[in-house]
Amino acid sequence: MRATKTVTAEKTKIITANEAAAIAARLCRVQVIAAYPITPQTPVTEELAAMVERGELNAEYLTVESEHSAMAAVVGASQVGARVFTATSANGLLYMHEVLHWAAGSRVPVVMACVNRGVGAPWTILNDQQDSISQRDTGWVQLYCRNSQEVLDTIIQAYRIAEQGSLPVMVCYDGFVLSHASTPVEIPPQELVDQFLPPRNDQLSIFSDGPGNLNPLILSEARKDAKGTLKPG
Repeated sequence: MRATKTVTAEKTKIITANEAAAIAARLCRVQVIAAYPITPQTPVTEELAAMVERGELNAEYLTVESEHSAMAAVVGASQVGARVFTATSANGLLYMHEVLHWAAGSRVPVVMACVNRGVGAPWTILNDQQDSISQRDTGWVQLYCRNSQEVLDTIIQAYRIAEQGSLPVMVCYDGFVLSHASTPVEIPPQELVDQFLPPRNDQLSIFSDGPGNLNPLILSEARKDAKGTLKPG
């Protein structure tokens, strides 16, 4: 008996890895985006900003003054239950370093695209993975992609990993080698992504009726039940 092939792609488009990252974030129905542009990551944020402006993505796009602020913004938004996204490269990732520890220590499911680029000095825009590798011990899951299809697929998977494991996830792919190279990418239908990635529902969010400090040592008594265990928000 010949097996029946199941077609899961809504369409195939010839796009860059940066476009694939933006489309993946849209498919994941992100609610808050904060990012600061840096080569070769900039087209990711440009495309997401355009999606929000066109009404294709119902999300808040926060214009911030630095990568440090971008990470602080998505950590705060994630702490109150939003599904968040950011992206950066090279020295921008280094500027985020302090807040990367805060994201991991707070166990917030932030997903970030890291478009790998060499770190200066000497100044360079050539591909190099030393930016993300240097952040190895900050507590983030790091996933590396070989092509644009993997970028799209991995970002979708990253949200499920992040939200089920309460960990931030960094999806890394080579700058220019992938970020600006156009290749065919199969884009799954929205309903298939929705089945794989339901709305966020975890117990680590801060709510107005039960404020807490997401910290291993301190937790508001308002967030605990009679047995002293954490209550859902």
